Amino acid sequence: MEILYDKVAAPPVHVDYVPVVLTAKTMEERKEKIQRRMQEKGLDALVVYGDREHGANYAYLTGFEPRFEESVLVLHADGRGYLMLGNENLKMCQYSYLKAETVHVPHFSLPNQPMKNTKSLHELFGDAGLKDGMNLGCAGWKMFTSSHDANEELFDIPSFIMEAIRRNTPSGKIKNAGDIFLDPENGARVLVNANEIAHYEFGAGLASMRVYRALNQAAPGKTELEVAEYLAPLGQPVTVTTICAAGERFTDAVVFPRNKEICLGDKFSVTLGLRGGLTSRAGYVAMGEKDLPEQARDYVEKLAKPYYKTAVCWYEKIGLGVSGREIYEMVEAVLPQADYHWVLNPGHYTGAEEWVSSPVYKGSQIQLRSGMMLQMDIIPSLPGYGGANAEDGIAIADETLRGQLQAEYPKTWHRIQERRNYMENELGIVLKEEVLPLSDLCGYLQPYILNRGYAFKKKH
Repeated sequence: MEILYDKVAAPPVHVDYVPVVLTAKTMEERKEKIQRRMQEKGLDALVVYGDREHGANYAYLTGFEPRFEESVLVLHADGRGYLMLGNENLKMCQYSYLKAETVHVPHFSLPNQPMKNTKSLHELFGDAGLKDGMNLGCAGWKMFTSSHDANEELFDIPSFIMEAIRRNTPSGKIKNAGDIFLDPENGARVLVNANEIAHYEFGAGLASMRVYRALNQAAPGKTELEVAEYLAPLGQPVTVTTICAAGERFTDAVVFPRNKEICLGDKFSVTLGLRGGLTSRAGYVAMGEKDLPEQARDYVEKLAKPYYKTAVCWYEKIGLGVSGREIYEMVEAVLPQADYHWVLNPGHYTGAEEWVSSPVYKGSQIQLRSGMMLQMDIIPSLPGYGGANAEDGIAIADETLRGQLQAEYPKTWHRIQERRNYMENELGIVLKEEVLPLSDLCGYLQPYILNRGYAFKKKH
């Protein structure tokens, strides 16, 4: 495969993004999936923790995150639900898709707010139906896969909450049940329907459009803040820290865009993650190699082209029935880890969170199925060179799911088809029919950001 750096047409950047609401049918399907998995595990109840930054599992059932307070959902095997809410989230129970009773828990409220409760925290969990002898599953926002710990005994839930739960069932069994949501093979959140694809495509597409606008504004003399203004995501919640960084990142321990002037030859990176997907780009503020620091002038041949070739291989490899092991081994063959020092999984699930879990790891036998959403996420690192990054997301959909998406969400379908056509006809990347690009920038990478209109492509 030969990678060219050449003139290319602009990607199909869309401006018609409108949120797609999750339907009552989707939310009912979610509840049924969770209850089936509870039954398989023999759970009497599932305790789901959520807060502002760790609310995706909680929102999977309720439809909302608990904003600026903590909250706990207790779902019983018989379908009864209890929402344990602080002062300022009490009103949200009436809006929850999951029909539940309210348990007012002032302990979850903000510091120094009124705590006019007459019961202790463990007694309030009793009001939510927890009692001795129960087999309980607890889910925060992650599951653990350590080879040195008993993973079901690790909990990512605040200790004051876990202590109260344990007091209610001293002779019962409590285990981490995050895998009910996140297990890369059987987790409920791993497979999505047409409504969910359209819902998430809004965020993935919007993020890509904003990143493209920001890249086109990057120029010497401007500040990171001036460019970051173009990343404004219409008030939508971000799933990762927004990046707009020139030169050396993290100086003075600042991780957000700074009032720092962009200079010719700077390394440059932009990242915006919204619910549904993340778009990230990295290159140099340059017209060509002459603008780069002398020691990095072979950046394109040394790092950027090998990386882009790997990204092309990833997009063309991904598809129904492909195993995580096959993807991992392909990346290792094209971009050897020992040489390019990538560490994380070269691909992972995405959705309400930027990283849900991953089927792509050494030896993985997990086969990709219809309804999976994945992020092309390969992060090489070579000392002395800036990064190369073209991270975006796709969905996998069989003929039935594609038909549903086309019939029910024609605007979403049209954008996806425009992206597929661009990738094949302009960039030379030939996708399998089941691969649906969710980002306007899938496969588009400019190593020299100032050389507008030029990007990598695969030679036809």
